[in-house]
Amino acid sequence: MMGELMGWTLWSLQMLMLLFVFVIGVVVLAAVVFFVVDRTQTKDAIRRNYPVIGRFRGWFSDLGEFFRQYFFAMDREELPFNRAQRDWIDHASEGESNMVAFGSTRNISLVGTPIFVSAAFPPVDGQFASTEPMLIGPHCRKPFLARSIFNISGMSYGAISKPAVRALSRGAARAGIWMNTGEGAVSPFHLEGNCDLVFQIGTAKYGVRDAAGQLSDEKLRAAAAHEQVRMFEIKLSQGAKPGKGGILPGAKVSAEIAEIRGIPQGKDSISPNRHVEVDDWDDLLDMIAHIREVTGKPVGFKAVIGSPTHFRDFFECLSKRPPEAAPDFITIDGGEGGTGAAPMPLIDLMGMPVRESLPRIANLRDEYGLKERIRLIASGKLVNPGDVAWALAAGADFVTSARGFMFSLGCIQALKCNRNTCPTGITTHDRRLQQGLVVAEKETRVAQYATNLIHEVETIAHSVGVGEPRQMRRRHVRIVQADGSSVPMSDIYPSYRPGGAVPPFTRPLDAGHTQQVF
Repeated sequence: MMGELMGWTLWSLQMLMLLFVFVIGVVVLAAVVFFVVDRTQTKDAIRRNYPVIGRFRGWFSDLGEFFRQYFFAMDREELPFNRAQRDWIDHASEGESNMVAFGSTRNISLVGTPIFVSAAFPPVDGQFASTEPMLIGPHCRKPFLARSIFNISGMSYGAISKPAVRALSRGAARAGIWMNTGEGAVSPFHLEGNCDLVFQIGTAKYGVRDAAGQLSDEKLRAAAAHEQVRMFEIKLSQGAKPGKGGILPGAKVSAEIAEIRGIPQGKDSISPNRHVEVDDWDDLLDMIAHIREVTGKPVGFKAVIGSPTHFRDFFECLSKRPPEAAPDFITIDGGEGGTGAAPMPLIDLMGMPVRESLPRIANLRDEYGLKERIRLIASGKLVNPGDVAWALAAGADFVTSARGFMFSLGCIQALKCNRNTCPTGITTHDRRLQQGLVVAEKETRVAQYATNLIHEVETIAHSVGVGEPRQMRRRHVRIVQADGSSVPMSDIYPSYRPGGAVPPFTRPLDAGHTQQVF
């Protein structure tokens, strides 16, 4: 018996030695192959000069993104969204408490930080008012009574996956919020949840185009026939890539996508950088009027603000027409970059941030007497209660978010949205990866995120002394300056008052000095 055991042990050791030799041989062979490949290739100087070892630079660079996110970045350091922002959304989506202890980790001395003004005597519980629904498009045959101040921004089916669209649609219905279809048209998966929908018309006019790519009245009427489609939004530009169109590769144009978007299957589809039939503001107003007449529903447009001067031209043009000709809403997107994949210079450098553009456009609207006619919708990295409360105080009537709802679906900010390798199944069409996104689970997270965010915005409103969020004004927010002090937002961006002079926008520099910025 002992001899058999020793024989077995000896055989095992021999097998291990052979396996070890085999592994060493494979490693040596691989190293030789990599050495030859690296030395002979001409694209990478590091690998050419330091064969095999030079490969570790690329691997460590890729892994650095992972290690920074999970181990080295502080809670408030990461971009585009830091861990504190993402954790708040995650807790809200799970229905968990967002209570914290031992003080804030936020550095409130950073220039531009908004600080809300606490009221000496805020309203007691019985004095709180619920946020009232707001009417959009009073001159339309079918105006829209929007129930929620916070809604889902444009993300098209194709840019995000089928289960992601289904979860958002069903979650939006549960929370009583609207969902923007994005420029990829309305799909059966948008309709599945029976939520309110905003049909976005991009420059390629997917879903409402004829064979030549022109706007089709027949397709418009078909889209408007869906009771769930409450409004139409003409997309002039978006935060991720203002001034740029896109190409949908033919490999991604499946039979399903082709049918939904109204394009040939298997062929590249090009989105122009603008609507080719809209050359000026008059053309845009004509297009708005036409779509509203055909559909009978509210129509507005979405744009990143390049300069307030351009929009003064718009309001001047509009002043020559009756109020009924005005867009029913304007969505102001910030140039901070959005969910769409785009060249870095456009994401980084193009367009005004929403925190500067929103109060300026709100003043222009009010100056031309259109406060009750045109609703303002703010978008652009507004994902937490403080962001939404700030936008309402600055002049917005509604706030929409795309990335906030992506986080509610489980997005981990892997920054792989454009590679079809999204590990959470949100922006990929790889069915194996999509399996991780369970619709029944995620729709609950979507609804809870929206509901809890709105609740905390109402808490901020009550703390500043008003009954509901839309009653907040710029005087209720202070903005931190370079010297560490804070000044009311109403001093930096004075609100327009009927009968008064047009207020200049000023930014305090130091005591007794101001700088004209508009």
